[in-house]
Amino acid sequence: MKHDKIVVGSEEWCALPQLNIPAIKVRVDSGAKTSALHAVNIVPFKRDGDVWVSYEVHPLQRNGKTTVHCESLVIDKRKIRSTSGLVEMRYVVRTLVELAGSSWNIEVTLTNRDSMGYRMLLGRQAMAGKMLVDPEASCLEGEPSDEELKKFYRFQQLKSTGLKIGLLASNPDLYSNRRIMEAGEERGHSMEFLNIKDCYIKLDGKNPEMHYRGGRILNDFDAIIPRIRPSITFYGCALTRHFEAIGVYTQNSAAAITQSRDKLYSLQLLINNGLPIPTTGFANSPLDTNDLIRMVGGAPLIVKLLEGTQGRGVVLAETKKAAESLINAFKSLRANILVQEFVKEANGKDIRCFVINGKVVASMMRTASPGEFRANIHMGGTASMVKITPEERKIAALAAKTMNLKVAGVDIIRGSQGPLLLEVNSSPGLEGIENASGKDIAGMMIDEIQKKLNSGVTHKSRG
Repeated sequence: MKHDKIVVGSEEWCALPQLNIPAIKVRVDSGAKTSALHAVNIVPFKRDGDVWVSYEVHPLQRNGKTTVHCESLVIDKRKIRSTSGLVEMRYVVRTLVELAGSSWNIEVTLTNRDSMGYRMLLGRQAMAGKMLVDPEASCLEGEPSDEELKKFYRFQQLKSTGLKIGLLASNPDLYSNRRIMEAGEERGHSMEFLNIKDCYIKLDGKNPEMHYRGGRILNDFDAIIPRIRPSITFYGCALTRHFEAIGVYTQNSAAAITQSRDKLYSLQLLINNGLPIPTTGFANSPLDTNDLIRMVGGAPLIVKLLEGTQGRGVVLAETKKAAESLINAFKSLRANILVQEFVKEANGKDIRCFVINGKVVASMMRTASPGEFRANIHMGGTASMVKITPEERKIAALAAKTMNLKVAGVDIIRGSQGPLLLEVNSSPGLEGIENASGKDIAGMMIDEIQKKLNSGVTHKSRG
């Protein structure tokens, strides 16, 4: 029986000419419906009203230095279940594939395949009507030599100029993380998103190492920007501490992040430095409930979970009875709580001051949504520009210095007796402050690293 289909093995080399990828080894897998391409630093953007993505492809396995910068029109965004069983939302793009002298358009999803054996997977949708697979064969359509690969990618090697900066975080799609990646690239630096869950540590007195998904050793970074979500503070700080130990500059240190996340300890540090805070109580025994309520001025009052963040775990008790019930309920659950005076004159508003290297670079007024007492834009609140007073500026700068944070979001409310400090955030969001102030806050963060590392001086391991 005659056919005009290409006969391929379980693995082949193909080209993606529209993405400037002349050779990439693919896993031919008829068991997978969709095709997938290894991509990192995936950033969506608008072009002529359409959604596009920019991304980087490392076409050669276990080679992070060969990097092809790509841009593609997004045709879909789908939930895909990986071979490991994890479900993730992926961008889908269309591109031309060339194999055995033939070319046709295929759809591919973009995902990090560092831990996989191949940089690309060719699924059955891409093969339909085009190919026959001999699962026992390999590279039936030829294989490029090492010299040919070097020639193909001689212009795609990472340049040694600029800095190599890693963003240590959990969600590459988060506005703040996308903006930091963009700002670094705009300044000529090599930026890489490092997912916290994919990092792991080798502890060795002679040769300590940081490892990443796929067994890659992270030994060539000049700086790390840690943006650690509260739920993984312990692990994220352990990674940050290890980067510090191997000589990498971290914009916020592990020690500073750790103490900023401990609401009680951070308040103790702040008041020891003379900073004004709302009257706050902390206790463990239910027998102390009434005195605890009295010491903060009675109801209404605020009850905060020590582990809460971004307004979560913060409750307003409007009456003494409600306060007693709430405090005792939390204590019965063995939850650590703070009880804090409710500053009525704040009227559901607070000020977020963004501090970089000891200087307030921007500020905004956050106003709570109707019926809400927390001025939080993640919970329907709004943000607008505000002119802060010299006293508020001094408080914000001193608060960040007290916590030893190079980058911090300092929250202040205006009370009848003057400004009061609420909290110091070690991973402040950028969306609200950039939109309200119109300033390039992400760029300022990168500039701080440049100044610290004397702009343009690369890591000693890269010569």
